[in-house]
Amino acid sequence: MSRTLRGQRARVNPIACEAHGMCAELLPERISLDEWGYPIVDERPLPATLVAHARRAAQACPTFALLLERERADGGS
Repeated sequence: MSRTLRGQRARVNPIACEAHGMCAELLPERISLDEWGYPIVDERPLPATLVAHARRAAQACPTFALLLERERADGGS
């Protein structure tokens, strides 16, 4: 069973996203593309095994629209 790092989640800024699709190429375990090429992100916490891949995908995004966030201590995002 994979450990989950508390609160590490991927999300997309829909205003910044221009549908390049790089995120889905680099993190297909959590990101798929809709019919127009925009990402659909599974926002469940990332398992430890995917955190490095998610970080790489966020860094590779041409518009910096893919974000990694941590939950606040009270459980909110």
